[in-house]
Amino acid sequence: MSLDAMKPETLLRWQQQQFQHDRRNHTDIICLSRMDRLKHYGLHYAKYAGRVALHPNDLSVLSRTLVDALLVMLSAANVLSQRLDRDFQVRADAKFVSGLLEDIADASGRFCDACEKIDHFEEFLPIAKQANLDMLQWIFVLAAEHKFDLEALVLVRRQQLTERQFLIPADQQG
Repeated sequence: MSLDAMKPETLLRWQQQQFQHDRRNHTDIICLSRMDRLKHYGLHYAKYAGRVALHPNDLSVLSRTLVDALLVMLSAANVLSQRLDRDFQVRADAKFVSGLLEDIADASGRFCDACEKIDHFEEFLPIAKQANLDMLQWIFVLAAEHKFDLEALVLVRRQQLTERQFLIPADQQG
């Protein structure tokens, strides 16, 4: 993973690009309330933890999960009004806290817990924001461990998602 990916300005640029991408390609989700969008992203996180549990040694699955988790994490940060460039402290020497599966399961579980608290009118925002930051840490650790190029993976995945929207002309890329 490039050290550029760990710069605050890269995180801000990725968040801004994700906002534009979501507006163009995910109108079905963008039209939901912010609370429902958070719940949607929590379901994605749970799905990714399950994927890692089933395929912990499959690099193609881990790569796909990594980029999907990164895009969802950026979208969740945008819904949470979370400035990753200010809130996330990058540590180049970071390691998994408990392990590959344990760390993603913990972060996604806490994010889902925050989403459940919404329905009970309990405080959820600090929990959701911290879980989202922990998901970003998991992404960076996994990318560094396997030398995944986050920038390249994001570009490819966003292009795949953009191509699904066949009704929108290609010159209106987002």
